[in-house]
Amino acid sequence: MTGFFEVETEAAEQSIDITERVKEIVKRAAVDRGTAQVMVLHSTAAVVVNEVADPNIGKDVLRALDAFAPRRNDWLHDRIDDNAHSHVKASLLGPSEVVPILSGELLLGTWQGIWLFEFDGPRTRRVAVHVTSQDPVPSPAP
Repeated sequence: MTGFFEVETEAAEQSIDITERVKEIVKRAAVDRGTAQVMVLHSTAAVVVNEVADPNIGKDVLRALDAFAPRRNDWLHDRIDDNAHSHVKASLLGPSEVVPILSGELLLGTWQGIWLFEFDGPRTRRVAVHVTSQDPVPSPAP
């Protein structure tokens, strides 16, 4: 089962906790054991599992990435779209995460959640959640 949702970002770079939106799709899938792959369908955004209890974590990640891949750096792609730094940052973090499902719930640590990172906003971002079941298949009736 695959579900989708959209996220409206409000800044050029932003971190957004999307955990609850993913949980809704997992709940609708009614899978006891399996996996949920969460993927942002854009090349200048990323999905990461990390601590969401403190929103400063997202800000710190953005700050660290900006030090590594600053907006201005003679990027070759800037000759086309002027957003090369966004592609570099998204490539470093990646577009997706796979999270186990156990007893119908996302298997995350106490402080863990799922972040969407925006690097070229504000934009409307589409996120896909693909839920795969590892539930035993019932045997056919004799």
